[in-house]
Amino acid sequence: MSKLSAEFKFLDFSDYGRPIGKFIAKRFKNTRVTPIHVTWMFIFSALIAVFCIFQGHYKSAAFFILLKSGIDAADGELARLKNTPSYTGRYFDSVSDSILNLIFFFTFASVTSSSYFIAFFAYLCCQMQGTLYNFYYVILRNKTFNGDTTSRIFENKTPQALPGESQKNVNRLFRLYVILYGGFDWVIYKLDKSASKVRTMPKWFMTLVSIYGLGFQLFIMALFLAFGLKEFIVLFFIIYSFFILFFIGLRKILFS
Repeated sequence: MSKLSAEFKFLDFSDYGRPIGKFIAKRFKNTRVTPIHVTWMFIFSALIAVFCIFQGHYKSAAFFILLKSGIDAADGELARLKNTPSYTGRYFDSVSDSILNLIFFFTFASVTSSSYFIAFFAYLCCQMQGTLYNFYYVILRNKTFNGDTTSRIFENKTPQALPGESQKNVNRLFRLYVILYGGFDWVIYKLDKSASKVRTMPKWFMTLVSIYGLGFQLFIMALFLAFGLKEFIVLFFIIYSFFILFFIGLRKILFS
């Protein structure tokens, strides 16, 4: 089940793991496996990738990073198949992604004897990139009636727990989400506050911005590792951030 109705669908370079996610979700639809369990699965896959990097098995690490991306798509798919959307799952997924990204960049710094400060800066750049993509994507999703309703353009208020989930868990995960994403959300919102008022986001524009989606970021990491270019990953994501202002400027110039 897509997050977008047919009229809003676009070629999403970061969503290549969706077929794997749908396959996994369908297998778990009539089981006791929950979306939270699936989130733990992609955490495990990412940590295996980290272990492989430290062991020098870079192609294996690339495989598990891509597998993580595929499993990452499965928790949301499973929630929609079981009709059990939750803020707990939404925030746990996002919090896990942020922490794992930080672990990845510190791992790259460790195995290349690079500066952890620069690696942390690359992590910040990576998070800012993903925030820009998610910002535009959520705006687009708010214009369709198909899909879940747990994502908001700007997260500034603790949501009311949905049926079947604990308000206490939602509160805790929301606080973690704000710590990890609040600053990035605020910066992007301030840079392009008027984006929420546009009538639509052209498909070609969303396709371009999708190179900042988490799935494509993980693909880049996996590609560099598979070709033995681990030394360039941190620097690449810093330079990659230069396009943020380009995309925002393009959006403001072409459609407002």
